[in-house]
Amino acid sequence: DNLTNVARQSSVNAMLALGQFLVILTAGIDLSVGAVMALSMIMMALSSHELYGLYAAFYAQAAPTNLPDPQANITMLLISGIAILIGLAVGLFFGLLNGWGTTKLRLPHPFIVTLGTMNIARGLTDLISGGAPITGVPQPMRAFGAGTLLLFKTPDGEWIGIPIAMVLVVACYLAFAIFLKHSSMGRHIYAVGGNIQAARYAGINVDRVIHWVYMLCGGTAAVGALILAGRTNSGYPKAGVGSELDSIAAVIIGGASFFGGRGTVIGTFIGVLIMGFIRNGLNLLNVSVFWQEVAIGVIIIAAAFVDVLRRRAAASA
Repeated sequence: DNLTNVARQSSVNAMLALGQFLVILTAGIDLSVGAVMALSMIMMALSSHELYGLYAAFYAQAAPTNLPDPQANITMLLISGIAILIGLAVGLFFGLLNGWGTTKLRLPHPFIVTLGTMNIARGLTDLISGGAPITGVPQPMRAFGAGTLLLFKTPDGEWIGIPIAMVLVVACYLAFAIFLKHSSMGRHIYAVGGNIQAARYAGINVDRVIHWVYMLCGGTAAVGALILAGRTNSGYPKAGVGSELDSIAAVIIGGASFFGGRGTVIGTFIGVLIMGFIRNGLNLLNVSVFWQEVAIGVIIIAAAFVDVLRRRAAASA
């Protein structure tokens, strides 16, 4: 039960860290992932409410009786699908905005652009929601965060399964691992992070690579929003506060370099699990949440310092 709980808790950070990993591969950073996740989450919850309200009003006028179960199920699947697409569109749009701002405005560092979009997304979240949670999402959406994929039944009749959220996370990590290893865009991402000028001289469209990286980061934030909305059965405007730091920590702990061009998807996944088990272990030991933040901060500094030492060793060799 505790391992299942860790898997559910880590799944949101796993999706944020996956997108953050791509950005860090290009020697960038995305501070907006937590705010974009909150905005996508609110848009999913709000759109599902509005769509169901429209359907209920139309159906009440057409035939004021209860829906047959099959029709109700199809309706909720359709509403959930549209709401999820809206949330994904929000994430991809903000990712595109980050990429465009990084490449076209020519600001000194993506830190500035993503800090700005973080505040924009957080402000829009509060404006749209009125600062209050939007409770209740359709059951198909809930399944992504709270559902369990049943695998087999034990001799005593108990079902054993794994969280659907973790299944989704593993599928995304496998897809991104294949993408980075076996596609030209994946190789270009590593090349841009390794040496951006050399990548330009090699004929790589650096701006297009950066656009794609930040769009994928926004998309993974939206998937994280779907998991969190399903788990909490709501859209919560303050969701994701500080999540950008957790995602960066997981990537660095997983062996990626702040300087770009080095790191693996599996390393990031291991970094996510390490953070999840550290937080879980500290909770089991009744360590104050404030001391937990101190511990995570120390781990981040230590991981970054190890990265610097690796670079110095590589340079001297």
